Amino acid sequence: MGASSSCCGRRSRGSADREAGSERHLEEVWACRRSANEKPIRQAACNRAKSMFQPARQDLSGLGNGGRVNVISLDATVLICTFNRAAMLAETLDTLAATRAATLRWNVIVVDNNSSDATRDVVTSRISRYPVELRYLFEPRQGKSHALNAGLAATDARIVVFTDDDVRLSDGWLAAACRPMLDNPTIDYTGGPVHPIWEQPCPPWLDRTRSDLWGTLAILDYGEEPFVFEERRRVPLGANMAVRRTLIDRIGGFDPGLGRRGTSLLGQEQAEFFCRSRAAGARGLYVPAMTLHHHVPATRLTRSYFRRWWFWKGVSRSLLEQRHPVTELGVDLSQVARLTGIPRFMVCSAARDAMRWAGALLSWDRAGRVRHEMMLCYFVGYVRGVRTRAADSPTSGNPFPSVFGTKNP
Repeated sequence: MGASSSCCGRRSRGSADREAGSERHLEEVWACRRSANEKPIRQAACNRAKSMFQPARQDLSGLGNGGRVNVISLDATVLICTFNRAAMLAETLDTLAATRAATLRWNVIVVDNNSSDATRDVVTSRISRYPVELRYLFEPRQGKSHALNAGLAATDARIVVFTDDDVRLSDGWLAAACRPMLDNPTIDYTGGPVHPIWEQPCPPWLDRTRSDLWGTLAILDYGEEPFVFEERRRVPLGANMAVRRTLIDRIGGFDPGLGRRGTSLLGQEQAEFFCRSRAAGARGLYVPAMTLHHHVPATRLTRSYFRRWWFWKGVSRSLLEQRHPVTELGVDLSQVARLTGIPRFMVCSAARDAMRWAGALLSWDRAGRVRHEMMLCYFVGYVRGVRTRAADSPTSGNPFPSVFGTKNP
């Protein structure tokens, strides 16, 4: 494993904001300004989703620690969902055990999403010697959203802190995640930077000075100053966010129709959650001190992986739009002009990307060529999702049966 390093080093807040605001987001924001009835649409979608995705509370006995049940109210639960990453999970749990949060009452729940490796042994072997309560929960239904909802149902902690099974946590990470919500009742969730741990050197075609492709590798850095997410049209990454329990009770959990399923790259379950949180008037805080490092495997540093990821992001965004016309950034897509069912600004943007891809090809600009190629993959995925959505029955148990039956591009 390579040494931990930031993707591009420290940048100014203004630079980070400019880079994070891609052309698509700018055009969406412009389109949003024409909306006169955004709030009713958002609230209706939020109310529907709340009834659909509310996690049912479970009997907490038998979930680890010899079946003991918490009798002391917890400040926080750290929730980790995992699938066949036993070795990485072991390192994550060990770094989490070293977290300094002396004033917090907290525990850890690991949700095994039907793994076939040594995941169970990794968790249970640590239960008796872990510094806080450590629980193991098995969720047989494949899908990250199922695992997330199972974890939510197993805790009554005031704050649920979400992270991944392949991260390294700073000593003050947990305190930084929780303290803003414990000190300020107007803050409903927090999120922080996610820096990479490169398994191998970053490829030359990936421009590390730009943020528009960082999502592919779960990298995020909005700068060194805190801000309210809603005020800058930003959201945190699912690998590093904490949510107040009362917000989850108000809007529900995660949509099982979205999110990873085994090796599938369907996603956007966190984006869907934040569509509902924005509709409910929630406020989140970006916390620079809430820093963690995320493992970037060599298998993700290939152009073929990037193509697949951006294609499936397009499919996922199309499915998300079906559920929520107003995005997690507050953009009302029901109000934008369309060409054959596709937002016109997306068609225009794809045309520009095609021309810029050709220009980058002629100028031997590898990074530029890859960047515009990925935007085109996203567009193709979105179009595929729209076409499939029109062809498939809305009552189907699988929201995208035709898409799931096709090969990745």
